[in-house]
Amino acid sequence: MNKYKKCCLLIAITISVLHVYGQKFSVSFTPAASDENFSGKVLLFLSKESKSPKDQMVGVERFPCFAITVNNIQPGSKILFDDNAVSYPVKLSDIERGEYNAQVVWDKNEGGRSIAESPGNMYNDAITVQLTKHTGAVFNIACNNVIKEKSFAETQFVKELKVPSALLSASYKRPTTINAAILLPKEYYEEPDRKFPVLYWISGYGGDYHNYSGKNDPSMPVDTTPCIRVFLDGNCSLGHCVYANSDNNGPWGDALTQELIPQVEKTYRTDKARLLTGHSSGGWTVLWLQTHYPKVFDACWSSSPDPVDFRNFQQVNLYEDKNIFYAKDSSLRAAGTIAGRFPWITMKNMLQMEHVIYRGEQMHSFDAVFSIKNNDGSPRRLCNELTGEIDPVTVEHWKNYDISLYVRKNWQQLEPDLKEKIRVSVGEQDNFLLNYAVHLFDNEMKKINADFVFAYYPGDHFTVSTPEYKTAGYQFLQQQYNKLKDK
Repeated sequence: MNKYKKCCLLIAITISVLHVYGQKFSVSFTPAASDENFSGKVLLFLSKESKSPKDQMVGVERFPCFAITVNNIQPGSKILFDDNAVSYPVKLSDIERGEYNAQVVWDKNEGGRSIAESPGNMYNDAITVQLTKHTGAVFNIACNNVIKEKSFAETQFVKELKVPSALLSASYKRPTTINAAILLPKEYYEEPDRKFPVLYWISGYGGDYHNYSGKNDPSMPVDTTPCIRVFLDGNCSLGHCVYANSDNNGPWGDALTQELIPQVEKTYRTDKARLLTGHSSGGWTVLWLQTHYPKVFDACWSSSPDPVDFRNFQQVNLYEDKNIFYAKDSSLRAAGTIAGRFPWITMKNMLQMEHVIYRGEQMHSFDAVFSIKNNDGSPRRLCNELTGEIDPVTVEHWKNYDISLYVRKNWQQLEPDLKEKIRVSVGEQDNFLLNYAVHLFDNEMKKINADFVFAYYPGDHFTVSTPEYKTAGYQFLQQQYNKLKDK
């Protein structure tokens, strides 16, 4: 063997030994956290900045994270995070040296959206570790905390509604409820014989109806008409359900229309008028509901919706482009920008992080709604999360959720119940490039004379929501309500 080959062999052996003996995390959960054996995913979060690493925002923040799958682990038994763990951005032994805060979460996946906040999940208070050249170090973490179920404090004007869903319970094979915060107008008590329209108000990704717990502000009117607001957050274990029936999330649209809405109208004094509004993922939701249940809902105002035409899915043409990471000039595609221009989050970073943090996050939330279900019960991925290559089989199923395509193909049947009922507005500097798909949708609706209202404003995904912007949206809903009353 020549000297060159010997040198290469020595280097290879050295690297192999360092990886075998690289720093590791030995992890357990205490009997105080659970007296039952655990099977599922365990995640390790590291951060040099955050004091609570598990609560960092995936994609918005970039941080080392690792996942392993375990089976039938007893309380007190130890498992090991090493280079065999699924990892981002690199293997555990290759991450930058230095001081980190470390947290572990044992994901029971019992219904909560965010792994870091899902009730029942076990975790530890963050500990500080020093990753150095001492590759033999093993850091021990014992998890003795359990994430508690959130409570809701009702007030005079704000109520909680939890409706047991037979449809969702059958799909999930566990008891499941559809939850909402009910906001009553002051007139509800001042005029005890009066009935009110209901505005179903759907939050964007990550919203939580518990944010209204303990608040006592009465519902604001739809422009001039007092209304009951039903705040729906859409959270489910795989992300935002967007109240669409799907292979992975189950029949959320049917559960909303057949189970929750009848209960709202049974419990509260409504005049049976049903209006819709929402922003971001909520904006996509209300368009989906209005177009797929046009006889159930009377009008919708969609604000800055998630992609409504998959020919421009955050500037990716899903029907023609081959890679979601890289544009044709090999530049990295943006998942988020500053003012619609300067890249802030890349598709590559976001999807590779979600490859580790496997459920509940934004990009995987799309898969959960739009994709078929794999044989192992997981959603089929839109792309290879290591290379960015788009899967054409998955795209074919996604077509069922392309709102622009659906309305174009079915306009003859939809027109009598849908014409003039929709308003869509968006900022022209949208951080997530959502305005481009809205323009495509607008152009297609003009071709079929749908008489939908489209409005474009200065501002991004967050700054667009000025008083003028909101007033115009609510005035549209008021006009539709007035037409309904006239009929």
